[in-house]
Amino acid sequence: MPDPGEGLTEAEILKWYVQPGDTVTDGQVVCEVETAKAAVELPIPYDGVVDELRCGEGDVVAVGVPIITVRTAAADTPVIAEAPGRQPVLVGYGVAASTTERRPRKSSTAPASWSDTVLTSEPRPLAKPPVRKLAKDLGVDLTTVTPTGPDGIITREDVHTAAAPEAPAAEAAPQAAPAGPLAAPAAPAPVLAYDTARETRLPVKGVRRATAAAMVGSAFTAPHVTEFVTVDVTRTMKLVEELKQDKEFTGLRVNPLLLISKALLVAIKRNPGVNASWDEANQEIVQKHYVNLGIAAATPRGLIVPNIKDAHAKTLPQLAESLNELVSTAREGKTTPAAMQGGTVTITNVGVFGVDTGTPILNPGESAILAIGAIKPQPWVHKGKVKPRQVTTLALSFDHRLVDGELGSKVLADVAAILEQPKRLITWA
Repeated sequence: MPDPGEGLTEAEILKWYVQPGDTVTDGQVVCEVETAKAAVELPIPYDGVVDELRCGEGDVVAVGVPIITVRTAAADTPVIAEAPGRQPVLVGYGVAASTTERRPRKSSTAPASWSDTVLTSEPRPLAKPPVRKLAKDLGVDLTTVTPTGPDGIITREDVHTAAAPEAPAAEAAPQAAPAGPLAAPAAPAPVLAYDTARETRLPVKGVRRATAAAMVGSAFTAPHVTEFVTVDVTRTMKLVEELKQDKEFTGLRVNPLLLISKALLVAIKRNPGVNASWDEANQEIVQKHYVNLGIAAATPRGLIVPNIKDAHAKTLPQLAESLNELVSTAREGKTTPAAMQGGTVTITNVGVFGVDTGTPILNPGESAILAIGAIKPQPWVHKGKVKPRQVTTLALSFDHRLVDGELGSKVLADVAAILEQPKRLITWA
């Protein structure tokens, strides 16, 4: 398993595109793997014939562990060897280039495998993350466990076997107690009974595990403050319908998210201090002079937050096109890690689930996130009379270390003002 970069140490094999006996060429995609960032396609760096698939679909494999063996055309054929360190192997990872060199393969009939160029030290025992956690909880050193699983993988049973204590020697029968008043029997300890036959255990891995870790880190690192505003978006909804008929938006999906995104970008332009991050190591506030707008997307593999690069510089049609592409790519499961890096502020639309509002948690490294609630017809005082209007509630969470109440309130108020009077998109932009 090549190093995917970004500090990741493992990946799950989702699908093999080749089988033993297939001919492969350098650069051909042979499998799809899912890291903690995203699902990506993995090319092979050899020409030859697939000799063996060493790991199956669904296996979580540590970096450096051989996953496929390829038999090259000749034993002495020169092979490009990757120098130690991170390499831009997985699609979507942009890592710094490092020195590479060619070396002749040693005379041998053994097939070539990626372990020849990736492993630089003794590999750690093979075990899936849940098994490693079990071993840690039981105090079992995996290096002392004899594996019984396929390809030398340590199973849960192997860990339990290693942790099982030896049977204690038989003890002498206790002496009968002197006759006397019978003591009340001790109340038995309550036993929690679970109907395991009607339970399903799902391993936490890949995108979902990374999201969980990031959200916990964010929640307990950045002091969150959330403010709310309920706003009449009737005029915004009318503008959405008008834009659908505009020839500049032909072929593009136009919805309220587009105008809310533009409203947030305008609010950031008027209040640039909210577009920043906190550098704990250097004790600095990093002010961003660009906006990479993140859009939280729920996928079968978990929550991901791809972002639109330089969203602040896009026209409304360009922003619509970028949103369409972002959503389509996320639904297809093709979002690359690069698309999820470098975000500066995020929007999460909980309204699509019929939810009125929420208190969103900051995306790590960002200082603000805007939640959009459901847009519903509600009674509203409009021009002195109670009328049915299209109303929604917005929630803005921000990092109180660098965004104070005044700044956060100004941003949220600006977004609300634009959605009430969309013509302000022209005058304020």
